[in-house]
Amino acid sequence: MTANRDAVPAFDAAAAIETLFSSDLLHRSPRTLPQALRDLPDVLVQETGPGQGSPHIRGWTGYHTVLLVDGIRLNNSTFRSGPNQYWGTVDPLLVDHIEVVKGASSVLYGSDAVGGTVQVFTKEPWTEGPGFSSGLATFLRYASADRSLQGRGELSLGQTHDDGSHTSLLIGGDRKFFDDVEAGGGSGRLPNTGYEEWAFDAKLIHRFDDHARLVLAHQSFRQIDAPRTHRTVFATTWRGTTVGTDREHDFDQDRDLSYVQYHVEDLGGAIDELHASFSVQSQKEDLFRVRSNGRSEHQGFDVDTYGLWLTMTSRTQLGDLSYGVEWYRDSVDSYLQASTPGASDWIQGPVADAATYDLGALFVQDRYEVDERLDVTIGARVNYAAADADSVRDPVTNAQIAVDDSWSDVVFSARANYELVPDELAVFGGVGQGFRAPNLSDLSRFDSARSNEFEIPSTDLDSERFVTWEIGLRAETGRFAGQASYFWTDVQDLITRFPTGNTRPTGETEITKGNVGDGWIWGVELGGSFRACDGLTAFGNLTYMEGMVSNYTTSLTQTSGDWFSKLMPLSGQLGLRWDEPVEERYWGEAVVRLAADADKLSFSDRGDTQRIPPGGTPGYAVLDLGAGWQVRENATLQLRCENLTDVDYRVHGSGSNMPGRSFVALMETRF
Repeated sequence: MTANRDAVPAFDAAAAIETLFSSDLLHRSPRTLPQALRDLPDVLVQETGPGQGSPHIRGWTGYHTVLLVDGIRLNNSTFRSGPNQYWGTVDPLLVDHIEVVKGASSVLYGSDAVGGTVQVFTKEPWTEGPGFSSGLATFLRYASADRSLQGRGELSLGQTHDDGSHTSLLIGGDRKFFDDVEAGGGSGRLPNTGYEEWAFDAKLIHRFDDHARLVLAHQSFRQIDAPRTHRTVFATTWRGTTVGTDREHDFDQDRDLSYVQYHVEDLGGAIDELHASFSVQSQKEDLFRVRSNGRSEHQGFDVDTYGLWLTMTSRTQLGDLSYGVEWYRDSVDSYLQASTPGASDWIQGPVADAATYDLGALFVQDRYEVDERLDVTIGARVNYAAADADSVRDPVTNAQIAVDDSWSDVVFSARANYELVPDELAVFGGVGQGFRAPNLSDLSRFDSARSNEFEIPSTDLDSERFVTWEIGLRAETGRFAGQASYFWTDVQDLITRFPTGNTRPTGETEITKGNVGDGWIWGVELGGSFRACDGLTAFGNLTYMEGMVSNYTTSLTQTSGDWFSKLMPLSGQLGLRWDEPVEERYWGEAVVRLAADADKLSFSDRGDTQRIPPGGTPGYAVLDLGAGWQVRENATLQLRCENLTDVDYRVHGSGSNMPGRSFVALMETRF
């Protein structure tokens, strides 16, 4: 487990953690990165559209969770509150494995690390050995419910040099076509839900020896015409949901990441490990919208992010010290062009134009082994954030104003792991602080928000603060592996949306933001697997949570307690898996995913009528079947039937229903 900034066995981690290996990703073959997380306890994957997923981890999503790609933040200062589509710009076919650390972890990962931190590790070249070596891999996936076709090719090259060093290169690319989704039951084909994607990546690794390596990598991803269907007239009403009014509402998402990293381990001196990274990441969003009156709008933003971090580890008598420094700078351009004369916005687009946003930090963490059974981990972080925007629309005068503000925060954490039975049973827990500095989306957003809402800039905001207490039990025996945990998060100064009392000329309700949210959220999560006999394993998980926060609901002068928005209902999973125990060439599994009625609705949820039915989202039980066959040593065939009983269902907060009965076939080859 390396998402703890220092590699430790998962059994020794002093927090609730989850790991998805490459075999897990291949067996479930998720359509998007967020879908890869949907089978984990305490994770609800809301999908605004089929290509726009956003995981809720312990009740938090959007800019309250952090996504790292090879250690580099995907989060930038334009991320919105609530569900957003940006995690969908990470190609799941590029992912090797995923690590999830749940709960507030701002000591290690800074602003936004409230509900959890997800770290994605991308694929590396697999060719090795003496002299020159090469390899080729292909991946094909077809699904009947959305008539989708995905294909990826990879070329791996390697060269071992006379001095024992090794250079390897992986080049990959893929293309994906998604047609309109066929929902379950009587909903049928959902119009205007198809889109396309393509991706390209390259990674060069030079290993100087067994301890040091240099990595150069590039990733490009394009998502083309991904619709936000629930906002359009093409939406299909379900259980009383309303239909949008836009004639068109399509997004293009572009992401390019280039980085160089240096990793060295086992130095044996005062510094035992050193990891350094410099990255350049560009994220671009284009929205083409046609309103009900025929007015067309083209709006979006470009964000160029420069990132630099240095992390070191020292093995000392006082423990294993992990410490470092990091800095990220966003450079943001934003625009709005409209077909109606005078409707284009020369000041800004959805967020501030001509803006920069900086995040800088120093952190230290010490993992101290008290004895053979007890480990204690303590840490602290000093963080600095600054926003400088030259072009922001004043919400009162409509004139151009500038925003120039900064925030400083100090957070701490203390955790422990105690082995009740060595290497088999451990109790873990502790307390961790989280924070989130206001970003450019909070300070300057001038754009449509949820159903029939329009958000205006809020230029005077403070940082949000969180404290998460957690206690859990982890077991690893010969036949059973599992984890159970309870958490409580205290929330202070949460930046929340609330109506101003005004109505926009478009008829949308005007909303603003303020640090008005104080509250709590708690939950229980259980997960485990039991090997009944050689080859046969039963597994499952269960999650329950509740949470309330203060907000302006029926009055603009008095706050009241309100449910957290899009709170995860009682949810679980039960499965049975068989792996042929001798040659391990065959496998099969059956999985039931369950959710109770999601009827704990916030004030904003009740107004989000395009996505949430009156009274809440109905529960569901969905059965998936899968089987695999290793045809040859270098070829694997898999067949799945997802939603076997053709249930017509919707994940809470999503903008459209999930696919009905779908037959999925995939083939992976490697030469």
